[in-house]
Amino acid sequence: MEFRGRKITFVIVALCILSPILGKGQQMSLNETIQIAKTQSVAALEARNEFISSYWQYRSYRASMLPSVNLYGSLMSFDRSLTLLQDYTTGEMRYTKSYNLQNSLGFSISQNIPFTGGAISVYSDLSRIDQFGTTKGITWYSQPFTIRYTQSLFSYNQFKWDKKISPKEYELSKRKYIESMEQITIEVVEYFYALLLAKNSYQVALSNYNNTLQLRSIANERMKLGRVSKDELLKLDLNLLKDSININESAVKIREAQMQLNSLLGYDESLDVNPIIAEELPIIEMDYQFVIDKSLANSSFSVMNEIGLLNAESDVARAKASRGISMSLMARLGLSKTDSKLREVYKSPLDQEIVGLSFSIPIFDWGLGYGRVQKAKAAQEASRAKVQQSENDYRRKIFMAVGQFNNQRQQCLASKKAQSLAQERYDLMVEKFRGGKATVTELIDSQSEKDMAIQRYITDISNFWRYYYGLRQLTLYDFIEKSDIIVDFNQLIY
Repeated sequence: MEFRGRKITFVIVALCILSPILGKGQQMSLNETIQIAKTQSVAALEARNEFISSYWQYRSYRASMLPSVNLYGSLMSFDRSLTLLQDYTTGEMRYTKSYNLQNSLGFSISQNIPFTGGAISVYSDLSRIDQFGTTKGITWYSQPFTIRYTQSLFSYNQFKWDKKISPKEYELSKRKYIESMEQITIEVVEYFYALLLAKNSYQVALSNYNNTLQLRSIANERMKLGRVSKDELLKLDLNLLKDSININESAVKIREAQMQLNSLLGYDESLDVNPIIAEELPIIEMDYQFVIDKSLANSSFSVMNEIGLLNAESDVARAKASRGISMSLMARLGLSKTDSKLREVYKSPLDQEIVGLSFSIPIFDWGLGYGRVQKAKAAQEASRAKVQQSENDYRRKIFMAVGQFNNQRQQCLASKKAQSLAQERYDLMVEKFRGGKATVTELIDSQSEKDMAIQRYITDISNFWRYYYGLRQLTLYDFIEKSDIIVDFNQLIY
């Protein structure tokens, strides 16, 4: 009577706790779940925004390489003040009244030159000064055409290095976006099979409880006949309690796994997903050389290494340029004229030429420049060594991943067969126990083996897809479709 009371109490509590889990739920395959996560998850949105940010950064670089057109000027610049001036004949300093209105307007086209690091601009402008006070009048000043060129000599050419690095950084952002999508897939596999395993564990625990409950009734009758000992009956009671604990624990795990998967998919906790396991696995045999070649060609790994080496080389060039002679050339050629009448200001303008060269030569800097160069070179050598070591580690990582995947399909087939055999043995042991030909210990052992075989099979299937999508992330290659993973990045931007 005491045990039956505990049984009734357990059933009532279990129904209250598990009523949300007992529903049918929305059936989803692994592929369907992956597609949902890639389109509406928070992680997918973050990956898209990171790529868009990198895209506009690249567009800014491209814009800096194109001509810029500007309209400039100043309007209604009124000045009524005292200005300190010096008489150039006597050297006397005195304040002179300023009372004027100035307006100017100009148009310019500028272009950076990546090859030399210089900049060339062409502009045309017109200015007018209205003088008030005792000396009234209007003065026009025009520069119909002027060309200006500035060039730093023996200096660090930022445009040159941007041209080398910026396109690779944009390519890196593309590959990182695809890798982020594959990382979402790997997380979906983990949460999907965690939920599947939790629901399966619950079903198994519930089935075990019901079976053991029936067998306990048979054992109770046999104990009256002296065919079952008190010790064996207590083992069944203990197994019933263990099954009831497993039901409660698996119920909690279902809720936890469901909420983790829903959070990744962008749903609230109300959605009940019923995962569908794919029994048929694709027949794929990975070749290490093919995988490593695809990985080095497609993934972000090689591009990141190239960028790291270029940045180190750029730092050396910057350190060398800052150590030596610094010279800057400025040349300006054009036409100009001033007159009190607008119609005269563009007639027969005078040519003007301005050329200048400024320089700075360090005489003695206490080894500061030399130290900067040596520091940059040391960092460059460290970067090269780091890249070489990372390539060795990366190849080893690929080798291990290929080996794991190639072994996993056979592992899945073996665990599937083991699950079938364990289930068959348990069913046979139940029938033998009903017929009085098996002990309670044999029955419990067969149940434990069956439960472990089921969990092992689901875990092996989960590992198969985790290894597969891990290799997809490393190579950005679809081994089922036998093609590179392609993304229409224009759809992400617009």
